Amino acid sequence: MSFIVYPAIDLRGGKVVRLKEGDPNRMTSYSDDPTQTATQWLSAGAAWLHVVNLDGAFGEIDSANQIALESILKLGAFVQFGGGMRSLDSIEQAFELGVSRVVLGTIAIEQPKVVQDALKKFGTEKIAVGIDARDGLVRVRGWKDDSGISAADLALKMRTFGLRTVIFTDIGRDGLGSGLNIVSTRKLADVSGLDVIASGGVHILDDVIAARDANLSGTIIGRALYEGTIDLKEALNGVGNAG
Repeated sequence: MSFIVYPAIDLRGGKVVRLKEGDPNRMTSYSDDPTQTATQWLSAGAAWLHVVNLDGAFGEIDSANQIALESILKLGAFVQFGGGMRSLDSIEQAFELGVSRVVLGTIAIEQPKVVQDALKKFGTEKIAVGIDARDGLVRVRGWKDDSGISAADLALKMRTFGLRTVIFTDIGRDGLGSGLNIVSTRKLADVSGLDVIASGGVHILDDVIAARDANLSGTIIGRALYEGTIDLKEALNGVGNAG
């Protein structure tokens, strides 16, 4: 299993932003040009990009994010895309645009059959489920609501549908630069038997290496790239591949 580094491009109102602990009131804007940001990460050697439609995740609509996504896709990168896709039609539309893999979050809790149907229709390589948890419990709708379901239980349920890939985010660390929760992430991988991508809290190169050494399938880097605590080219070289 190769270890993949995913630079994150979080979109809100067509701008590249980062949130702290998923809170829209604690938002930092980094760029008005998502395509230029994507070009920067691809030029550094990234093969994949992790793009999130935050407006969609919060149940809002913003056409600027759609325009930004379409522009990024024209660059030819593999794009892992999530945020607000809550029907089979919206998933299909993402693939028609050229997205390589979609990340489903809220519907895995509220409409699990949609995930099951998507896996059957598009295949396991095309579908990931984002499990975003605080204190072990999954949060939904842009992390605003507590689902009351544990991360492990959700992962095991999704596995019965044929899911192979999970993105696990410890919300309590996301955007804070406090380091990945390697213990909880590895535990989820062990319990579920799924390929787990670590997210939330990457701050320095050692965090990326720790995720690789824990035999996780990848990690997502956001704020650390935008604030310069990690050099993407160095991170890609440090884990032995560019994804």
